Amino acid sequence: MPKTPRRAGAIAGFLLTWLAACAATAPVATPPFPPVPPPRQETMPKPPVSEQALLWQPGHWDWNGHGYDWIAGKWVPRDGHSAMWMEGYWKRELGAWVWVPGHWT
Repeated sequence: MPKTPRRAGAIAGFLLTWLAACAATAPVATPPFPPVPPPRQETMPKPPVSEQALLWQPGHWDWNGHGYDWIAGKWVPRDGHSAMWMEGYWKRELGAWVWVPGHWT
C-alpha cells in the first residue's frame, strides 16, 4: 500500500500542471492584428464567351503577412468548384492565429 499515496501525489501534481497550462493558453477574444476590411463594391462584368460553365468568384481581401491586399473578382471555370464562396478569415489553431484564404466550399 505504500505506492498509493505516491501515485495520488503524482496524479495531483499532473492535474495542477495541466490546469495551469490551460489557464496560460486561454483563447484571446480578438486576434492581435487588424480586422478584415469590409468587401469593396465591385461590378460583375458579363461572363466571357466560353465553352466551359463559369462562376463569378467575388473580389476579396487576402493577408500578405503585413496587411490586406484586394484581389479583384473574376470569372473562373465551374469545374472543381462548388457554388459557395467562403471569404478569408482568421482562426486560432494550435495556439496561434492562422489566416485561411478565401476559397470555394
